[in-house]
Amino acid sequence: MSTFVPPDPEPSVGELVRRASENVSTLVRAEIELAKAELSTTVKRAGVGGGMIAAAVAIVLFSVPFLFVVFAEGLVALGLPRWLSYLIVWVLFLLVAGLLALIGRSQLRKIRPPERTMKTAKDTATWARHPTAPTPPTPPTPPTPPTAPTAPTAPTAPTAPTP
Repeated sequence: MSTFVPPDPEPSVGELVRRASENVSTLVRAEIELAKAELSTTVKRAGVGGGMIAAAVAIVLFSVPFLFVVFAEGLVALGLPRWLSYLIVWVLFLLVAGLLALIGRSQLRKIRPPERTMKTAKDTATWARHPTAPTPPTPPTPPTPPTAPTAPTAPTAPTAPTP
């Protein structure tokens, strides 16, 4: 004799949502693990490459004084006294340092505070203290002046209307 086995009842919406959330969380965890594995290899290679570049830069920086010794000794070979040759190289260093300091100072004088950012930060702080208060309208920011003057355009002759 055979017995009748009813089919499995349809899962409820709650059960379907539970299964979907489990599957999504499993998928997200697997993606994170894959990203970690790939990034660890990439980060290791980047670290080794960056270390090699840093070592190369250090060697170049340590070799620069020898270049200036060669320059001074070249002046000695041209017939200048050794003390004068090294004094000339030192004065050259001072001139380059002074030029770099002047350029740096002019660049620092061009620095302006971030006025728009400071204003929006103040507006945000004011709103955060009183979020239901009406916010005053902010005046429009003036347009920036053009960097180079534009050439005036010649006026065009009026055209006759077509019949």
